[in-house]
Formats: sequence, C-alpha cells, structure tokens
Amino acid sequence: MTDRPSPRISSRKQPKQTRSAGLVAAVLEAATRVLAEEGAARFTTARVAERAGVSIGSLYQYFPNKAAILFRLQSDEWKQTGDLLRVILEDAEHAPLLRLRMLVHAFIRSECDEAQMRGALNDAAPLYRDAPETHAARASGKKTFQKFMREALPDASAVKRKLAGDLIATTLSTVGKQFSTTAPTAAQIKVYSDAMGDMFCAYLQKIARD
Repeated sequence: MTDRPSPRISSRKQPKQTRSAGLVAAVLEAATRVLAEEGAARFTTARVAERAGVSIGSLYQYFPNKAAILFRLQSDEWKQTGDLLRVILEDAEHAPLLRLRMLVHAFIRSECDEAQMRGALNDAAPLYRDAPETHAARASGKKTFQKFMREALPDASAVKRKLAGDLIATTLSTVGKQFSTTAPTAAQIKVYSDAMGDMFCAYLQKIARD
C-alpha cells in the first residue's frame, strides 16, 4: 500500500511588484471571507477568485490549488500567534512562571478572538495537515517552547521536562480551543486563564521540588 501524496501547498511564486502583492492580498482577504461565510466544504478557488474580483488564471499564478490558499491562511495565523507567544516566552526580564501565566492569557484570548476562523481552518486541515510545510511550521513553535522549558526547569531531567512541556502544550491547545467555542466574555476569559495559569505553575513548582 503506497502513501497518499501530499497536495502541493507552496505558493507558485512570490509577488515582487506592488500590483502583484495587491492581488495576493485581495485573494487572501476574499479567501478569509469565503471560509468564514461558507465553511471549508464550499471553499473553492472559483468562489475565492470571484469574491476577490480576479480571474481564476491570475489566482493560479500564485496558488496552485485551494489547499495552498488554506495553508497560507493557516500559516499566517500560526506566524501571528507564534510571534506573539515567542516574544512572551523569550522575555528574560520576567521570571519563567510569570511568562507562563502571560502565555496562557495571550493564547486563550487569541483562541477566543479567532474562534470562528480557526474552526473553519480546522475543518480544512485534512487538505494540508500531512504536507512537509505544515510539519516545519509546527516544529518551529516546539523549539521555542522547549527552550523555555529548559529555562523554567533547569534542574529537572530531560525526560521530565519533555513530559511537562508536552502536557502543558497539549492541555493549553485542546482546552483553549474547546473554551473558545463557548463565546466567553472578557471577564470569563480572565478567570479561566488565571485558573489554568495557576494549574500549570503549581505543576512546574512541584517538578522543581522533586
């Protein structure tokens, strides 16, 4: 049995002129609207081109298929969130546990702010989740968090650090995603984030004492 080939999701070419950059921006903006309004099941390159006001041929100059458009939306979201979280985790002016609390608050707020779009992108994930570009994007975020865990638990064994990092990352992602679907208020987001931060910090403190 052979592996199913991954779809091509890299852009055909990068825009070098202002006009080309404007076309790509229009396509991505239209793609965001189509995905939010019609969902992944009805997301097509034809609908995106029509909404963007460009020809399908112009769209295909930069995106070979709908998976490439969806991955670009997802990778842009990953980059935005990843940059935000990396700044927090690498801020040496604050103690590691405080940074962890700040990370939780920022991540939960981000999940709630982008809940609708993230839900639609998650529905479309089968189109690109096995592609090499997806694995590379996720690996970058993992390296940042692993570096933080070495700082937060300098005396713990590598095995304990890895377990702690995996548990925190998985819990934060899974529970945060679920919480965002409840349309919480700002006050509820703060209470929830505080509680999750307390839990994570207590866990790391226990590991540090053992």
